[in-house]
Amino acid sequence: MTPAELSHADLRLEVGGGVATITLDRPGVRNAQRPRMWAGLARILDELDESVRVVVLRGAGGTFSAGLDLSLLDPAQPDEEGNFVATLALDDRAIIDQIDVFQRPFAMLADPRFITVAVVEGHAIGAGFQLALCCDLRIATDDARFCMKEPALGLVPDLVGTKPLVAAVGYARALEICATARTVAGTEAGEIGLAQVVVPAAELDAALAATVHALTAHPHGAVSATKALLQAAPARSLDDQRLAERTAQVARFRDLAAAFAPAAGE
Repeated sequence: MTPAELSHADLRLEVGGGVATITLDRPGVRNAQRPRMWAGLARILDELDESVRVVVLRGAGGTFSAGLDLSLLDPAQPDEEGNFVATLALDDRAIIDQIDVFQRPFAMLADPRFITVAVVEGHAIGAGFQLALCCDLRIATDDARFCMKEPALGLVPDLVGTKPLVAAVGYARALEICATARTVAGTEAGEIGLAQVVVPAAELDAALAATVHALTAHPHGAVSATKALLQAAPARSLDDQRLAERTAQVARFRDLAAAFAPAAGE
């Protein structure tokens, strides 16, 4: 994407050393999300070079994301790009199909090609919480604030957040968090499995650097294949998972053999 296209999508992108850092860049509205941001995120993920091993998502201005831009729910602004009130003029199937488009970048964060890391400081509310949940790992400050606000607004979480939330904390805790729409502080997020690393704000960048270093320290093919195995494990029987492990290992054996084979003519 060109700098102008990234700016239109409210995003910044830095790529180097096998790491792509995507920054939500609307600090004036606490990185509130709108469809152009989702479309830009999908395009970035589609176009990432094969050398990228880790994708980092973070927010500008000291906060991750305050969620959906609520102007998109304002019936007085029907001409606002992505206004959801205007969407209600569509039939049910068309609305479902439109939400499917919005969900796409959230689902793409599960791609086994790379490991995704959300860096959460400040607020991760609603769509912001779901964006963080769709990442493989979450690094949070101890004073970060997570909240699934949708039920309080008369809505359901519909940006791919429900499945990873249940996977992270279990059904009962996920229901309690969503139904009450309460705030989960960063410290609690670490205790219940929402965040894998929780640190004071002053240590956030160092924790991210250490995590990225650890994630890129081992062969990419092995890490990607392991991610795919772990993702599919809950839906498989033990025998099916055993078969998947054996099958994945064949490719790893062959890559290792190729790495140790003498070069032609030696």
